[in-house]
Amino acid sequence: MQRKKPDVDVILDILEATLAAKPASTFTASLLQQYRERGGLSKKQLEGLYNKASKVPAVTETKLATLEAIILKKHTRHRSPLPQATPLFTKDEEAGNLINAILEKYPQHKRVLFFKANYDNNKPISVTEKEELKRFHKLLIEK
Repeated sequence: MQRKKPDVDVILDILEATLAAKPASTFTASLLQQYRERGGLSKKQLEGLYNKASKVPAVTETKLATLEAIILKKHTRHRSPLPQATPLFTKDEEAGNLINAILEKYPQHKRVLFFKANYDNNKPISVTEKEELKRFHKLLIEK
């Protein structure tokens, strides 16, 4: 961040004034240490500093207004909401109807029983298996 007047540091002034007013405040001390090490604070940290500094009479209104402007200038991160959970597998109703229709008439049909086991275990039925089911239905039911 490039400042217009590098010798004027409002955030440092506010940090030092609030620490002088309340020397037992560990929050302000840690903010001052982070500011000196990293050269800046996050938006949330600046908001916390503003709340502390607004209670200290030694901090002028102009410095508070400058701090508020710096806070408003910082970017706010928004998390997008999680997408709705969709099931991994949706059962093919047409295949289920074909399986049930065939098994009503021929309950011991081994290939269709195999398809039913796969269908009940939520395993996807491929296109070729579905065609085979349609062919069985046509041969056995629609005579």
